[in-house]
Amino acid sequence: MQLSDFRILTFDCYGTLIDWEGGIHAALQPLLASAGTAIGREAALQAFARLEADQEALTPDMIYSDLLAEVHRRLAREWNVPMDEAAHRRFGASVPDWPAFPDSAEALAYLKRHFKLVILSNVDRTSFAGSNRRLGVEFDAIYTAQDIGSYKPSDRNFTYMLEKLAALGHGKGEILHTAQSLFHDHAPARRAGLATAWIDRRHDQDGWGATPPAEAGHDFRFTSLAALAAAHAAERQS
Repeated sequence: MQLSDFRILTFDCYGTLIDWEGGIHAALQPLLASAGTAIGREAALQAFARLEADQEALTPDMIYSDLLAEVHRRLAREWNVPMDEAAHRRFGASVPDWPAFPDSAEALAYLKRHFKLVILSNVDRTSFAGSNRRLGVEFDAIYTAQDIGSYKPSDRNFTYMLEKLAALGHGKGEILHTAQSLFHDHAPARRAGLATAWIDRRHDQDGWGATPPAEAGHDFRFTSLAALAAAHAAERQS
């Protein structure tokens, strides 16, 4: 199997293209500063991962910015920190401030010349629009949790995407799902019968960070999106 076997790259965005752990931790600073006891970065991200996944399962039709605000409320209660409603809302609205990984825009610009690029993301349309400006590429299709009414790892999200792409004439064999999270993306993508490329952004870190732990297979593994783009370029030259 080679990257050039595929015509469409479907992407998770947050954790894969956008540095969501950096963005989340930065947006949590007012809450962490008020906690009174030192809560390390990994502990904070793991708490976020647990509560975000739980909230997505509890309220699958909640807009992501509202869901983030609710996760912030739950973190404040868990850490016994009084915070006003405006602080919760600011965290919920922070997604457009989360930075892109340094390699994302350049790698996407290269890949756009060789593939159709599609987003399948646990986000709302307004939040993603802010992130898209950081990525600097026009995606061929964008499918959000707001469109679908559920959050990955629900199989509904992949069924929705595959039905939309099938209506455009694209079958599973043309699609390579490209993502960091084994929990949110690789496990359900494999259940859907898709080939996957793991962008292992946490390859040099212990633990799972802002995603719950999971086991899932994959067809390719790269430590960055730039490495995937370089591997495709090497295929073309060979």
